[in-house]
Amino acid sequence: MSESMHGMWSSRLMFILAAAGSAVGLGNIWRFPYVAGENGGAAFVLAYLVCISLIGVPIMVAEIMLGRAGRKSPINTMQDLTVQSGSRPGWRVVGWMGALAGFMIVSFYAVIAGWAVAYLIEMASGTFNGADGEFAAAKFTSLTSNPWTVVGWHTLFMAMTTFIAARGVGEGLEKTVKYLMPTLFVLLLVLVIWAAVSSGHFMEGLSFLFAFKADQFSTDSVLMAMGQAFFTLSLGMGAIMAYGAYLPKSASIVSSAVTIAGLDTLVALLSGMVIFPIVFANGLEPSAGPGLMFITLPLAFGQMAAGQFFGTLFFVLVVFAAITSAISIIEPAIAWLVEKLDSSRVVAACVVGGAGWLVGIGSALSFNTWSDLTFLPGKTFFDSMDYLANNIMLPIGGVLIAAFTGWALSEKIFNEQLADVSVGVRAVLRVLIRFVAPVSVFFVFLMTVFFS
Repeated sequence: MSESMHGMWSSRLMFILAAAGSAVGLGNIWRFPYVAGENGGAAFVLAYLVCISLIGVPIMVAEIMLGRAGRKSPINTMQDLTVQSGSRPGWRVVGWMGALAGFMIVSFYAVIAGWAVAYLIEMASGTFNGADGEFAAAKFTSLTSNPWTVVGWHTLFMAMTTFIAARGVGEGLEKTVKYLMPTLFVLLLVLVIWAAVSSGHFMEGLSFLFAFKADQFSTDSVLMAMGQAFFTLSLGMGAIMAYGAYLPKSASIVSSAVTIAGLDTLVALLSGMVIFPIVFANGLEPSAGPGLMFITLPLAFGQMAAGQFFGTLFFVLVVFAAITSAISIIEPAIAWLVEKLDSSRVVAACVVGGAGWLVGIGSALSFNTWSDLTFLPGKTFFDSMDYLANNIMLPIGGVLIAAFTGWALSEKIFNEQLADVSVGVRAVLRVLIRFVAPVSVFFVFLMTVFFS
């Protein structure tokens, strides 16, 4: 099949922007810089780059390859490639796992992204101008403790995501990333320049992120680098496979995957160069998690000259990153519904988006009305969904994608999809996809589930 029934990216560049948009999300902006700074700085960054090369890029190549070879939704692609390769039918579960994991993730991801939309408006209106720590903490508590408010912002974000996805590959996905991704990079560069010129603590921020701190680098740091290399690229949930289905035959899969990984890493590092000078300039702790994005940074922007303007730019950046990730996450389920039910793209998007919104209400209520309810032992609904999707389904999905591509996919399809690279490169990729990547991800999975 030369083209997907859902449409095609107009160029390799559009695919790279779309896949980079999928990979660049909230975790790049707050999690990676903090984890790097606390786990050896440059030592962690080097370990992460090695892991990206040995784990992230090979599995991304595998996902893109499967998507382009199948030209359908991940579910139907896996069904077709299993038959074409004469493999066991059990491999079909890979497509289902990815689509289900993506659906689960977007349901709670939209809740956090909804907070970002709320804070964009609050920052633009000057709410945090001159605010102190008590006010910033109270504002966040006020947002999350009100079920109607959290559900309202969750609803708005899911509506935006569904609207874009419903417009299809060309008019929806491509037009969105065509404008949002370049804007995201420009905003990030503007913020880096501002932090360098105005914060007075730019070198301290760079030292936190890039100084080689061997005493803070441990076995756990290596484990974190391996996990970050896998999760940061949106692997294991079918999003990259779905986007790969729309990639032109002439485009190079390997160079595209390397470029996407590079852009994703660049955004994470530049985000750290923005965040930590601001944090240190205000004598704040570079705490990880929602507290950094929704308490520490708004407080810092509120205390700085031109903080309202640049704080608004920062949250525009965050919202753009969240939207480009969310539309990719729900694409596998939408594409499958279109194929399965022969329905219109609009109907399929509304069904998936509506179901994601409904399930997401449970996550929204986890921060208030349902905060005392547990589903998995000791975990709220939000924590349970997060744990099942990110800690169980994605790693297993990543291992199975690599295993299928390395061992079960026919050699003919493997070589056809990588025809533009040398025999030597294909041989190296085969080894990485067969052995190194799946073993590494499975090790991360075991350590996370049983020893964390």
